Amino acid sequence: MTSCLRPSRRNLLGALGIGLPLAAACRTSAAPITVTDVLGRKVAVELPVRRVLLGEARQIHAIAALDRDNPFARIVGWGEDFEKADPDSYRIYVERYPQAAALPKFGSAAAGSFDIEKAISLQPDVLILNFEAERASAEMQLVEKLASVGVAVLYVDFRHAPLRNTEPSLRVLGQLFGREDVAERLIAFRADQIARVTSPIAAMPDLKRPLVMLDRIPGYSDGCCMSFGQENFGLMVEMAGGRNLGSELLPGTFGTINPETIIARDPDVVIVTGGNWDTLAPGGEWVGLGPGADLSVARRKLAALAQRPAFMHGKAVAERRVYAIWHQFYNSPYQFVALQRIARWLHPELFGDLDADETLRELHERFLPIPYRPGYWVELKGDN
Repeated sequence: MTSCLRPSRRNLLGALGIGLPLAAACRTSAAPITVTDVLGRKVAVELPVRRVLLGEARQIHAIAALDRDNPFARIVGWGEDFEKADPDSYRIYVERYPQAAALPKFGSAAAGSFDIEKAISLQPDVLILNFEAERASAEMQLVEKLASVGVAVLYVDFRHAPLRNTEPSLRVLGQLFGREDVAERLIAFRADQIARVTSPIAAMPDLKRPLVMLDRIPGYSDGCCMSFGQENFGLMVEMAGGRNLGSELLPGTFGTINPETIIARDPDVVIVTGGNWDTLAPGGEWVGLGPGADLSVARRKLAALAQRPAFMHGKAVAERRVYAIWHQFYNSPYQFVALQRIARWLHPELFGDLDADETLRELHERFLPIPYRPGYWVELKGDN
């Protein structure tokens, strides 16, 4: 069946001064299928989708694992966040798929800077948004405006509650791209890797759990000390056999713990999240981690951060139990790798044979179209 651009879309595009050739306005389509997103919204979409707009470009971490042959074949535009917040991964993907560099970029829907007119001009079948964009999208009536011109909007989540929402998000993306079988294989791999941590922990009810301070992106700004509450990295720490300080103090996924509290609680372990923020915070003292990172530089910067007043006299620094891990694990379907690395830091005697590096390498070899390059974590002491 062949369907052309809906009259409402033609009228709106005309009002916006956007002209489209007839060939571009028509497509062969199948009957719509109902897809349920992570918010429980049921949306009718013609599958598989052919033109996709990514509200956040870092969603490519998931899409690349599902559509490995050419993850950009259906992407018509994406957020500007990938190039800014994860430039090392961005460069690797652009090296492999040069066309990605030319994709139109968008501001954040969550921040209210999404350009609706520009989005409509690209004729997407679907816009994929992150969970946290829901409120801002409602305020600008984004879903309704796009629905009126035949563009579906679906929400996924790899950041707000990733341990709960990653599997349904992968299933939604698998449906959209016609890769349900790949999505299920990735979900099974993920579950197996998580169980390598949770099963040994569950078998030891009397396990001594160290108190952990998660230090979120220190050096990105001058303040101290952002952290994680009961979700995201905070939940990973709990699953890995630790006690997350932020889980006791912060009501949401993210928040700030004052230095005096950290000194008073004197955590056993400090885990810093780091990344390459040359664009967003040039010259900052952040720990540069990610694919291909220089770990000698990262270790030196981690050592400098350990000398801040909130940490310098604590037991974690004295015992050199200070670590750094790639921040972007908090916003991708690969959190299970971070979970394994944290588990080995917290309980080396229990997880001495658990090699997160090999897990991440296997993920690349089995699912991803780009080569594995180490550089995702560093320790204050010795080699990783």
